[in-house]
Amino acid sequence: MSKDFINFNSLSNSYWISSTDETNFSKLNKDINVDVAIVGGGMVGILSAYILKNEGLKVAIIESDKILKATTAHTTAKVTSQHSLIYDKLIKRGKKQALQYANANETAIHIIKDIIDKEQIDCDFSYRPSFIYTKQDKNIEKIKREVKAAKDLGIKASFVKDIPLPIKIKGALKFENQAQFHPLKFLLPLSYKINKDGSFIFEKTKAIDINKEKNQVITDKGIIKAKNIIIASHFPFYDKRGLYFSRLYTERSYVLAIKAKEKFPSAMFINAESPARSLRSQTIGNEELILVIGDNHKTGQGKNTKMHYNNLLKFSKKIFTVKDIPYRWSTQDCMPLDDVPYIGNLTSNTPNIYVATGFKKWGMTTSMVSALIFKELILNGKSKWKEVYNPSRFTPLASFKNFFKENLNVAEKFLLGKILPETDKLNLDLGEGKVIERNGEKLGVYKDDDNKLYIVDTTCTHLGCELSWNQAEKSWDCPCHGSRFKYDGEVIEGPAKKQLNIKIIENHNMI
Repeated sequence: MSKDFINFNSLSNSYWISSTDETNFSKLNKDINVDVAIVGGGMVGILSAYILKNEGLKVAIIESDKILKATTAHTTAKVTSQHSLIYDKLIKRGKKQALQYANANETAIHIIKDIIDKEQIDCDFSYRPSFIYTKQDKNIEKIKREVKAAKDLGIKASFVKDIPLPIKIKGALKFENQAQFHPLKFLLPLSYKINKDGSFIFEKTKAIDINKEKNQVITDKGIIKAKNIIIASHFPFYDKRGLYFSRLYTERSYVLAIKAKEKFPSAMFINAESPARSLRSQTIGNEELILVIGDNHKTGQGKNTKMHYNNLLKFSKKIFTVKDIPYRWSTQDCMPLDDVPYIGNLTSNTPNIYVATGFKKWGMTTSMVSALIFKELILNGKSKWKEVYNPSRFTPLASFKNFFKENLNVAEKFLLGKILPETDKLNLDLGEGKVIERNGEKLGVYKDDDNKLYIVDTTCTHLGCELSWNQAEKSWDCPCHGSRFKYDGEVIEGPAKKQLNIKIIENHNMI
């Protein structure tokens, strides 16, 4: 095997998961009544519950699997208000909303640090400058405009000609007083403070529906009655008249955690061009991990998912002397049409149902922003940042072009999946999957290491798109709305709720 390629069998998953203990919260076992029901046990759910409980409300979180094991456990954990090149775009739409966005995310950094200090949490928090750099002349003016926009909004920003990495650049934007941390070490102590005194966290409890007339969350284990309901399930599991499936698309990106001979500078970095490359470090004992992130693509539309990790490795070797790759993982992000997340009331007609989604890869500060907005809306009926994040906003110039582009792509993938034939030859290696056609029916077939075949219906149970095989993650991924399924048909992440139909056979010659 070439030194530029990764031995996937020798690697573990997310460092954040591997370096923290497993949770063991109980399942819901009876109907309960609380002030706020929160669907989703990621960072948004935990922070919202923690803050609302401190305001005297009784809260209940329900999570279909284990808390903090999905998107939150696969982040790069940059605690930053620097969200690529965003502020110049926002100012052009209106300085009032741009100022709301800047203030919200700068505030989030400080509130996170306040909680860490108050609760005395050891989570590797440290302030670092954050850089957006470019190697192309054409991006210099964009970066200079972003510097001016950020400074106009009160952010400490500057243009620099060099960065403390051995990369030849044309220029960079530098934000001061940004941060990084270990997200699970931060959130797990908060979860244990939530789960007592009439507030709850329920794991292995799946939300099925919402009865908005009765203020109920219907789960597979019972009913939670709550005056206020927060949907914090990444992609909204409940989408009555919100049409979020048409206003969001999903992207996957990849992380290599490498050990290198060189010392990494005390800073965070991301480039301004494509393919995306983002870097930060993480101390583990007396050693240092360097997280190398990027190679994003729409979910289900990566040509060869293994190659994304190898692309990151090739990039890493141009900068560092790579000694080891102890961890790798991938993540999925919900992308909004106009660059701004949807945080607030699910629709204009659901005053007590709230949603947070479309974080566009910047989940650390945005999760805290979400929790603070929910607190203000639930307690006071208004929020100082409501306007910019309002899920019911209408921004035609910013949204129309992307609306048609992304939904045309959905239609294209739907039709191509239905009409283009795949090979009917099996020829599967151990650990490999593919789509085959038998008697006009498409089947997804995966062969495990024991020569057992898992055969699934490749029609997504959300809205009927045809699934694609993801070899790197061994999953069936939807190219339309981002649902993902294990090779045995179980849902990994939504919006799909129902697992795939599956047949398991020991003798692969049967098909």
